[in-house]
Amino acid sequence: MCGFIGEMITKGASFIHEDKWLEALEAIHHRGPDSTGTYKNNYISFGFKRLSIIDLEHGTQPLSYQNKYHIIFNGEIYNYKELRANLIEAGYEFQTHTDTEVIVALYAQKGQDCVKELRGMFGFMIWDDEREELFCARDAFGIKPFYYIETSERLIAASELKSIRMIDPQLEISTEGIQHYLTYQYVPEPMSLAPSVQKLEPGHMLVKKKDQPAKIKAYYTKSFHQGNESLSSYAKQTIDVLKDSVAKHMRSDVPVGAFLSSGIDSTTIVALAKEHNPNLKTFTVGFDHEGFSEVNIAKDSAEKLGVENIHKHITPEEFIRELPKIIWHMDDPVADPAAVPLYFVAKEASKHVKVVLSGEGADELFGGYNIYREPQALRYFNRWPNQMKRTINKMALGLPEGMRGRSYLLRGTTPIEERYIGNAKIFTELEKEQILRTYHNDYSFTELTKGLYQKAISYTDSTKMQYIDLHTWLPGDILVKADRMTMAHSLELRVPFLDKEVFEVASRIPESAKIANGTTKYVLREAIKGVVPDSILNRKKLGFPVPIRHWLKNELYDWAKDILTINQAAGTIFNQKEALALLEEHAAGKRDNSRKLWTILCFLIWHSLYIQNSGSIKQAVEEMSQLQLKTS
Repeated sequence: MCGFIGEMITKGASFIHEDKWLEALEAIHHRGPDSTGTYKNNYISFGFKRLSIIDLEHGTQPLSYQNKYHIIFNGEIYNYKELRANLIEAGYEFQTHTDTEVIVALYAQKGQDCVKELRGMFGFMIWDDEREELFCARDAFGIKPFYYIETSERLIAASELKSIRMIDPQLEISTEGIQHYLTYQYVPEPMSLAPSVQKLEPGHMLVKKKDQPAKIKAYYTKSFHQGNESLSSYAKQTIDVLKDSVAKHMRSDVPVGAFLSSGIDSTTIVALAKEHNPNLKTFTVGFDHEGFSEVNIAKDSAEKLGVENIHKHITPEEFIRELPKIIWHMDDPVADPAAVPLYFVAKEASKHVKVVLSGEGADELFGGYNIYREPQALRYFNRWPNQMKRTINKMALGLPEGMRGRSYLLRGTTPIEERYIGNAKIFTELEKEQILRTYHNDYSFTELTKGLYQKAISYTDSTKMQYIDLHTWLPGDILVKADRMTMAHSLELRVPFLDKEVFEVASRIPESAKIANGTTKYVLREAIKGVVPDSILNRKKLGFPVPIRHWLKNELYDWAKDILTINQAAGTIFNQKEALALLEEHAAGKRDNSRKLWTILCFLIWHSLYIQNSGSIKQAVEEMSQLQLKTS
């Protein structure tokens, strides 16, 4: 687990100055504090920061193979031992026991097709001396990040945006990016808030030949193709493939722990991991606010599973002090409050282990979000003719907000393609037009999901929602905060649910086996009977909840008002009067505006650090942390 930065130049261009290059590399020191490595030839410059997990002595990077292939790689390949054995049988030799050398040896054997055989999480760059070609790829689900910027003179790629910012500190803000951020609470891929910087999408490769523009194409596509097997068959396949995935995710030369919340996802991972490590340590955090702590539930689960649980309660003061660091680590702002407890649980875990397992991805693969049950609740409207739906929709829009039945009528008479764009929808188009100083009608949120809905046209509505989340919410929010918050503490996070073999099973499960008996993830619950205690099977999960709604009325009210009043962007990018009105309305208890306010506040802090600040971001983070603590 590591971080990298790579540069490829065109004929006649010069490499970025070495001092600037080293600054960019040091900006991601947290991703790999164990060692630093560089490689340079006439066309490329590679920099690497390593966190030692496998082959601690010989796993340095950049790594060269056969004196003609050179690689920098961030991630873990879980089937590397099997691939290595096959390569040895085919006559390939190895100098290390690392998965890095397996990737580049597989490339030597199969070229670009090597990426199709990798089971794991990764972002990597390979320079091929013979072809004079750069080959890059990102894993199927987007677990590991990959940013890049291409000009006529060079292509620069990095594990984090902050490295690119060190090279080009005058990054502008994308007008389209900020509009979508206000909808989704994150900037959807492949965009970033910097219009010139892109993210390589999950399951894609980037190939750049010498003095030619980069070409991008997909090597892996995720789709659902529901089968017609029995529930017991799907349950058996599910538990079998999960056992195999967890076993492979436990491969490490350093201690492995696990995050533990109140739900069945993390509990399942812990139960299966314990079979490989009876002394498994688990980690949990919570808040001293009623209904916002999973500590007691996690302690109970840990006791029933027979594992140790290490836990911590987060105070509002700690929350505020660490928030600038959290937002700095995110690169682009992600206004998901769950990032905060994730940061703290990672901080606690890093005191004990170098690797943790977590349950991300189970909801997207096995149909776990309650919102996926909505089409069942709205099925009555399917009998209505379209003209009648349009009439009722128009009528419902005229009803007062908050009036009972208004939301139900609006949802039932709005096509799913216009109603559902992912697990979070913060501001409506009308609200964005009011809150933003500059608003463009061309950047409607439906444009981002239109292509996905076209590919999912044959799916049921619930499966369409899964498909949308799999391609937007999962890589844009869930996996960004998971990667950044753990890497902030030099901790490697592994997600056994997000495995190609697990997805192959999950993709065949019909809706009737996912959303059934008044619950979600039905087949998963059936699969883990006997693996986790019965008392845990149907527990309602909290998911590391954060009392933002309460704090913005009380403990954080003055802090929020100061930011909305003083921050430069509060008046230049946002309509400051509208933003303050949202806060006052929320504090008075007239409406819950907490998610809208949090989205604005996270952006304003990000803007102060990445745009307004012209000096050291790390210094700015420390200064802002101290200032926030005083104002809170």
